[in-house]
Amino acid sequence: MNAVAWMDIALKKAEASLKVGEVPVGCLFIYNNEIIAESNNTVNETCNATRHAEMNCIDQVLVFCKEKCLDYKEVFSNIDIVVTVEPCIMCTSALYQLRVRSIIYGCRNDRFGGCISVFKVPNVYDTKITILGNIKSTNPNAPESKAKKKTFQEFTIGGGNIL
Repeated sequence: MNAVAWMDIALKKAEASLKVGEVPVGCLFIYNNEIIAESNNTVNETCNATRHAEMNCIDQVLVFCKEKCLDYKEVFSNIDIVVTVEPCIMCTSALYQLRVRSIIYGCRNDRFGGCISVFKVPNVYDTKITILGNIKSTNPNAPESKAKKKTFQEFTIGGGNIL
């Protein structure tokens, strides 16, 4: 399946998230061309600000690895992330620490984006992860941007593997 087809599945997760009062973000973790984790934000449901779609998927992958007796480091290094909105700084950092293979996102996150929009997390890590953004150019359900004119990007050092 190609990135756009995977994104369409992730968008359905985002729509479901919106219907239950969550920020409309859907996420898939793809391993060996199969979805092994899928989620949406559950911040409001859990009253936990860290329960982003990506974090929920990370938890699912850890359970998957335990059940299948697989080395989580090996599995994460072969996972492609498909998420409807550019991961925030927290989630991008977690994905870099886990050394996932790629991050594919639908639209920029001008409030909290960690790949390129607000802070370039790739500049902080030595890990090479392929990032492909703007598969879908906008999210009509995204909250109104409150981004400041200046971003943290201006203060980063080094390069990144951003496509």
